[in-house]
This record gives sequence, structure tokens and C-alpha cells, in this order.
Amino acid sequence: MMRQIYFRITIIIAITTIISSFSFFAGVLSYPAMFPAPTEPPDFRVFWEAWHLVEKDFYGELPAPKAMAYAALRGALSSLNDPYTILVEPQPRQIEKDELHGSFGGIGVLLSQSADGSFVLLPTRDGPAMRAGIQEGDVLLAVDGTIITPQMTPGDVQVLIRGPVGSEVRLTVRRVGTPEPLVLTIVREEIVTPSVTWRMLEGQTDIGYIKITSFTERTPQELLEALTDLRSQGMARLILDLRDNGGGLLNEAVQVTSQFLDKGVVLYERGRGTEESAYPVQEGGMARDMPLVVLINGGTASASEIVAGALQDYGRGLLIGERTFGKGSVQHIYDLSDGSSLHVTSAQWFTPNRHQISGQGLTPDIELPLTEEDRAQGHDPQLERAIAYFAAQAWVTSDE
Repeated sequence: MMRQIYFRITIIIAITTIISSFSFFAGVLSYPAMFPAPTEPPDFRVFWEAWHLVEKDFYGELPAPKAMAYAALRGALSSLNDPYTILVEPQPRQIEKDELHGSFGGIGVLLSQSADGSFVLLPTRDGPAMRAGIQEGDVLLAVDGTIITPQMTPGDVQVLIRGPVGSEVRLTVRRVGTPEPLVLTIVREEIVTPSVTWRMLEGQTDIGYIKITSFTERTPQELLEALTDLRSQGMARLILDLRDNGGGLLNEAVQVTSQFLDKGVVLYERGRGTEESAYPVQEGGMARDMPLVVLINGGTASASEIVAGALQDYGRGLLIGERTFGKGSVQHIYDLSDGSSLHVTSAQWFTPNRHQISGQGLTPDIELPLTEEDRAQGHDPQLERAIAYFAAQAWVTSDE
């Protein structure tokens, strides 16, 4: 056991020396990690001196080797003073992969955790769970024999339910009015998680609205579908909503930005000890000349700031809302042998005018808050201001 512990702890030092030359994501990049054989630096021996004393004298139960390795690694990473260089354990890492892929093998059910810690199910319409007999309000008791406990997180339960498309999963549920628990077998199907929604604005004859919630592998194609559909409905002007978009994949953000620009650079990237790299606009954008307004707020971060920053720098789209989050760093994601991953900040990125996003964010052209009172009343002054801006532009054009 001690050899296992020693290996896991000393690997921290090896991990922090890895440098990669692969392409980046804004906030996420992943490829299999290749680790050199770990060695113990002299200064690290004090760790084992202290830990042996803990093993000798500690009154309580000692943690499992893996738990100790994770705790030691988190402690080492905290000394870097970077909130984005982190360890992600296997279960949340798998969920992260599913989100970035834009689809996963699942049963089409939403989870909500009650005050007592139990998990209540809500099947999606016509999904595998509903077809198999899951009803709204069913309480999940077990998944494939694994008992669901109040200490579990929604992520813990999601990982149990998800799996390869075509495989079976057994859910044990408690239903009001049924004295005995029910066991239902469900075949997993591909569950798609759209990142783009769109519509023509009510009461407007030519203003389309597109909301992007994240940048996944599916986002560029979904945006193309949105633009094509809205144009067929008569869209001549567009409101692009990036509020509360926490980011995602860099290459996909570049593709999205390229739909609205005809040339230039989407962003610049600077790594440690490396020259500046440019990400050029890709050809063939569908909405390069369409009047555009972009909605942003404090939840607009990372890849979404790339898009908004480029459109603002080129004067391509007016930004309305609130200052963005200010997350302009790039993380390498190293997948580790046990399914966990190490996120390491490796570079900073800048807008086409070389505006630094990290710690600063983007300042909207028209600053306008959306209050909790607005949300409670279903009032969206930022969207209304975008519509008013288009109306004023149309009046000026007709007047001329």
C-alpha cells in the first residue's frame, strides 16, 4: 500500500513539469497524458516524515490511498494561486466530457434532489425513461443495484445512469400509491444536449434571436441550422445572446465567430515562453453583413468572451448588457490513468485589438443591468434595448 501511496504522491512533481504543444481549447483541451517516471526530490522527503508520524499516532481512521493522493495533489495545486489549475475526479470529468461532446448515452430523465437528499425523477417527453414507464415524481432508490444515498451528488447519480448507447440500466424507484419498489430496465439511447436555441422575435417582422449556452462540438452546426432557418423566416437583423455562457471549446468558438466576419483574426494566444499565435477568421460565414447586437453579462466567460470580443473589436456587433466575467486563460486538460484529469493553465488569450480579457472582461458598448426584480417579473431590459437599437437604426436609415 505504501508503494502505491508513494507513487501517487510523488507523481505531483512530474505532472507540474509537463508542457504540451497540442492545439488548445478556451478553457478546455484534452488528450491522453504521457507521464515520465516519477522521482522524489530531496525537499519532498519531509512529506513522508510527517505522514509516517500521522500513521503512527493519528487516533482516527486514515484515508484511502487514492483519497490521500487527491488531497495532496489539491494542496500542491493550491500553492500555484490559480483557480483554473485544478484536479477533476473521474465522475465529474466524465460529465464534463459529455457536455463538451454535446450528447451522451442516457435515458432522458431530469434529476432534482429534495431537502431530505432523495432524488426525484422527471422523464423527458417520449424519451427512453418515459417509454419504459418512469413517471414524474418517482424517487430513485438504486441504479443497477447501487443504493442511492443522500450523500450522493447529482453528478454521482448521473454517472451511474449514463453509459454506452444500446446498453441496459436497471432503475429501482419508489412511487406514490405503490407499496413495493418498482424495478424498470431501460435501454440507453443517444441524448442530445443542444447548445443553440433560436426564434423570430414576437412582434418583429425581421429580427431573429439566437442564444448560445455553451461551445460544444455540435455548436457550429447548430448555429448554421439556426441561421438557415431564421433566414427562411425573413430574418434581416440578429440578436446574439451570450449571457451566462461559461465557454467551452476554442475551435468551435472560432467557427462561430467566423460566421459574422469576413476576414481578420479572431484572437491571439500567448503561452509561457512561446511566441504569439493567431487564430484567423475562417471563410464562408453566413451572416457577415447582417446587422448584429450581442447580449452579454457577468456570466459570459472564456470562449464566449472570445466571440464577443472579436465582434466588438471589428465593430461588427454592438455589445449590450454588463461587463463579462474576465476568464481569458487556456487550460490543458490531461486525462489521468484513473479517469480523473488535471487542468493546467498554459496560456492567455487576447482580442484582435490585443485587449486582455483575464481579470478585466469586456465592457459593453451600452451598459444596462438586468436585476433580480426584472427576472422575477419576466422583464428583459437588455433584450428590449437591443430591439430599440435596431428600431432607431432603421429610423435613421429611412430618414436619410
